[in-house]
Amino acid sequence: MSAPPTTPPLTEGVPPVARRGALRTLRPMVRRLHFYAGVCVAPFLLVAAFSGFLYAASFQAEKVVYAHELRVPEGDRKLSVSRQVAAARAAHPEGTVAAVRPSPEPGATTRVLLAGVPGVAADHTLAVFVDPYKGTVRGALEQYGSTGALPLRTWIDGLHRDLHLGENGRLYGEFAASWLWVIAGGGVVLWCGRARARRKVRGSTGRRRSLGLHGTVGVWAAVGLVFLSATGLTWSTYAGKSIEDLRVAVGQTTPAVTATVPGPDAGSGTGAGSGEHAEHGGGAAAGAPVEGVGVDRVLASARAEGLGDPVEIVPPADASSAYVVKQIQRSWPVKQDAVAVDPATGKVTDVLRFADYPVLAKLTRWGIDAHTGTLFGLVNQIVLAALALSVILLILWGYRMWWQRGRGSRFGKPLPRGAWQHVPPYVLVPSMALIAVLGYFVPLLGIPLAAFLAVDIALGEIAYRKGKARA
Repeated sequence: MSAPPTTPPLTEGVPPVARRGALRTLRPMVRRLHFYAGVCVAPFLLVAAFSGFLYAASFQAEKVVYAHELRVPEGDRKLSVSRQVAAARAAHPEGTVAAVRPSPEPGATTRVLLAGVPGVAADHTLAVFVDPYKGTVRGALEQYGSTGALPLRTWIDGLHRDLHLGENGRLYGEFAASWLWVIAGGGVVLWCGRARARRKVRGSTGRRRSLGLHGTVGVWAAVGLVFLSATGLTWSTYAGKSIEDLRVAVGQTTPAVTATVPGPDAGSGTGAGSGEHAEHGGGAAAGAPVEGVGVDRVLASARAEGLGDPVEIVPPADASSAYVVKQIQRSWPVKQDAVAVDPATGKVTDVLRFADYPVLAKLTRWGIDAHTGTLFGLVNQIVLAALALSVILLILWGYRMWWQRGRGSRFGKPLPRGAWQHVPPYVLVPSMALIAVLGYFVPLLGIPLAAFLAVDIALGEIAYRKGKARA
């Protein structure tokens, strides 16, 4: 009696790639993308990581380099802010008073910021440092940005931001930030799916040791690298504009205190913000005292509203504008409240609390401050330095692995012809849609990504035709 015919297994006739699962079909593509990005983007990441490491260290370096300007022997009683401003103006009558940052703690100097000073860049100010106890001027340095960066940190910041090449130089940083999260995420996917790579580094040699070190450090640093990528893009040229447009569309922009003095029929109370930069007024006339109730009365009104140190006092821009007093502490806990004060009466005309910021505005503020090393102070700076160092090591190990491959295989094997056909439509279609979206919102990621895929597909076609010709 003949045996009954056996039922063929369900997987018979199904391509081996499909049997491994839909998502696993993308693994070769992830590997190739990780390789291309590692070779082509790594030089830009190396520059960004090195300059970022220097920037993380610049906060503590500033305290040493500019100790004479920043610190004074602690006295018994501080002079009025108006007397300190007068001392700064006597020593530096040039320019106009753009803002005043009273001494925030015992032993710290007061900064009087002057705009329009000859020889100082238009977007910079001249910070005049005044001893709050004696009223003597300790020195003057060029300052940049709301964090009060002095020349050393300003130079390093420019190197990290645009290589001192202006707006065109910013594209290098955006290119690096756009790809950092892709490289980190792809590396984690490859590491988790490769049992051999998870073996202990100790005792291994050659390329396997480089791979183990590269993978281990990369997995540990991945979350931090994705965070740096996301926060770095918030103030980039193209992706940053897309993010800002999105925040405007959903009503999540950063509010600003209203700096316009209410008219006689406007009444009192608070008003809505008038744009992200509405609080930035101009300065008083050069050499002239600030009109109205004066900075001491204005500061007292702000203190009555709960604005503790550190604060910045911005003089009125014109006759219809108010003083603006805003907290400038970006370390945790964040202090970013602001008030507008009528220069004629000293009364508060508008109040803006950081607690009332929209969610995305708060997240943006925290993200940028953590990225720049101010949110958690020294601990934040140490973590940033460690992440920058990890990127440098990952790149060096990556290039070492590339070299250890051997001359004939350094560019690896391209995706085989027809590899896309093995990817299920419910994976392939969203992937293509994602590439299109990224190309629009993050062009320095999407455009090179499409180019990488096109090159690899072309290489696969060439390899297929060569193999067919030999056959």
